Amino acid sequence: MKKYLILFSLLIISKGLIAQQTDTTKSKSSTSSADSLLNSMSTDDKKHPVVAFKSTRLILSQSTQTVKKNNLNFQIIHRFGDLAGKNGGGQVFYGLDDINDVYIGLEYGLTDNLNVDFGRSTFGKLVNLDLKYAVLHETSDSSIPVSLTLLGESGVNTYGSYDTFSDRLSWFGQAIISREITSIFTLQVSPGYLSTNTADPNVLGIETHFFNLAGAAKLKVTNHMSVLVDYAHPFSSFRTSANGFHDPLGFGIEIETGGHVFTLNITNANAIDPINYLSNTRENFSKGQYRIGFTISRIFDFNHKETYR
Repeated sequence: MKKYLILFSLLIISKGLIAQQTDTTKSKSSTSSADSLLNSMSTDDKKHPVVAFKSTRLILSQSTQTVKKNNLNFQIIHRFGDLAGKNGGGQVFYGLDDINDVYIGLEYGLTDNLNVDFGRSTFGKLVNLDLKYAVLHETSDSSIPVSLTLLGESGVNTYGSYDTFSDRLSWFGQAIISREITSIFTLQVSPGYLSTNTADPNVLGIETHFFNLAGAAKLKVTNHMSVLVDYAHPFSSFRTSANGFHDPLGFGIEIETGGHVFTLNITNANAIDPINYLSNTRENFSKGQYRIGFTISRIFDFNHKETYR
């Protein structure tokens, strides 16, 4: 019941954006009837896209944000070992001596709305290739009420024992939907579908294809710092707490430092890529099986004309 309450709370959208005030600085004497007509026809100029996220990634999920055209986003994502519990504590410097997963990836903007991503995870030795396309951009006047971005990922487990190459392959698709509820609070929901040719873990009775749903929230604290919550639930009859599985959940702080975006987080998920953490998260917060993680994003702009925001 707890996981459904979390998802329900993230799905609530309580109010719209405040409309921008109309510029009334022109006096009547300086405005002709022709000017008035042109002004009434140019209301679209007062609309602008809402930029709800500083980075393309949150803690577990990707955001609706994309990298702009001819920009390259270099990312390093890290998950340490258990902070507490029988495998954590001072003996492993509260998890900092251990490494559960490291992801190194590149995101490139083919256009402002279309990105190609490439990366590799330590967990499962997974190499991924993604396409990410922004379909809708939320506008400040709510004429477009949400942002919608589509994500498609293919993954290959490069090491390990498999009978054929196709057994190494996985696919993940997701629709990412976000809305800025107020100027400081944003919600995001992301329904998805995961398909693997070899189940992880490869045990009898586990599904190789299943739907999943992620929810995230961002609370802006200052212009350069926000608090994040990120949660995911696989709709799998096998991946339940009775069989030793737990839903991935993360809490974090996002800090923008000029050209970098830095996220410090705590999560029970060992893995970074959704193909891995949706399939096989067995760590439990109540047993101290949570870990410190971080994400560093650095944008390189090859346009030489404008700074990425």
